[in-house]
Amino acid sequence: MDVNSFVSYKDRLVSACSKAIVGKADEIELVSVCFVCGGHILLEDVPGTGKTMLFRAFSKATGGSFRRIQFTPDVMPSDVTGINFYNMKNGEFEFRPGPIFAGMVLADEINRATPRTQSSLLEAMAEGQVSVDGVTYKLEEPFMVAATQNPIESYGTFPLPEAQMDRFMMRLKLGYMNRNEEIDVALRPDTVSIIDTISQVVTAEETLKLRGKLSDIQISEPVMGYIMDIIEKTRNDSRLNIGASPRGTISLCRAARAYAAFNGRSFVTPDDVKYLAPFVLTHRLHFRNAVGSAEANELFNDMLSEITVPTENIK
Repeated sequence: MDVNSFVSYKDRLVSACSKAIVGKADEIELVSVCFVCGGHILLEDVPGTGKTMLFRAFSKATGGSFRRIQFTPDVMPSDVTGINFYNMKNGEFEFRPGPIFAGMVLADEINRATPRTQSSLLEAMAEGQVSVDGVTYKLEEPFMVAATQNPIESYGTFPLPEAQMDRFMMRLKLGYMNRNEEIDVALRPDTVSIIDTISQVVTAEETLKLRGKLSDIQISEPVMGYIMDIIEKTRNDSRLNIGASPRGTISLCRAARAYAAFNGRSFVTPDDVKYLAPFVLTHRLHFRNAVGSAEANELFNDMLSEITVPTENIK
């Protein structure tokens, strides 16, 4: 299989977004993996690290429509999905679409919304549609929910339930820039204006075409066995109450295929799986002793180190 189209696609996205988001090429690539897989992404980090800027830049580069929902406790489900209103001119009810009807929806500080409002995203994330008053409306493709949350501040927040977390293909953390990168950004005249200069570099048709080719990327029997060893480890380990779901298995396989293709290979390697597993699986797990995301990552990496990695016949 020719994977040059995947490599070109990834390189264009990373190059375009890097104009605004400095020093985060790996994170941009992971967002691109989610996007081409049709997945959703949760970016968990402290304020001011560029979470919103990353998604705005990515939306510009992909050319899709972009809507931002600033979640607060008073946001209602209808504020997300839309409402039916009575049009006095024609004497009929009409549907007014909510901000969920966009190619990329930024759910900013999603953990500040009530569980009821959070649940209004479930159908959209799982099935690419919303139902209002018994009528189902399809969302545009490609569609991605990009959510952010502050992992430290807990006042006025509502933890995301397991069902919601399981809908996210990956959870990422941007982290701080290095010293020189931060100096460069601080000396910019205006970061917002830089985003306005980003042009569309990929099309929706191209994204959907590549998405249809993901199944052509081979996962050998040893690598698939390694994936299942990781999944089963999460379900049997005494440190966990809840392991990875079948949706987690599917997400890890799809993400590994996209990541392999982005790096010029028509087959998945164990290193692809080992690199992606923490991003794809950790947020789906429920540890017996309540831990933060940083400690959860450490525990999961300890679990990974206990699993034998296949070294032969991976193609």
